[in-house]
Amino acid sequence: MTVPATEIERTDDMADVKADVKRIGAEGTAQAQQIMTEGADKARATMEKSMEQITKGAEGFMKAAEQATEFGRGNVEAFTKAAQTWAAGTQDLARQAMALAQGMTDHTLEGAKALAGVKSLNEAAEIQTRYTKAAIEKAVAESAKLQEAVFKLAEQAAAPISARMTVAMEKLAKPLAA
Repeated sequence: MTVPATEIERTDDMADVKADVKRIGAEGTAQAQQIMTEGADKARATMEKSMEQITKGAEGFMKAAEQATEFGRGNVEAFTKAAQTWAAGTQDLARQAMALAQGMTDHTLEGAKALAGVKSLNEAAEIQTRYTKAAIEKAVAESAKLQEAVFKLAEQAAAPISARMTVAMEKLAKPLAA
């Protein structure tokens, strides 16, 4: 039995079509696989870049938080030092004021004792004038010392806070200058 030529041609054509379909399928599969691989590579690169940016952002945030904490700690230290300076200074001023009061009391008692032993009105007036003059001179001199001590204390107590204000202004000016 002989197979007609048209059927042989059809079988050959079918074999060619099958081969073409296989080839096209293989090429399509290869292209799809290449697209998937490239897409996965791009997605991985994008994720890595995103994670890097997130990490940098988190590091920047942590650094800013650390700087803010350190700045706050410096402020607390400055206020604490100012308060300690003020407390110690006011104690010293109180001691000076008490010493002045004690000195003035002693001076007054000396004057009273001197007046107790007077023999004439002129002598009493002379003693009174001398002790009053000495008391006024002492009060003026000691008042000037106390006033100077108060101003010095105010400067010393304000110095740590003033220094922190300078640091704050420098920190605020830094972003503006950059």
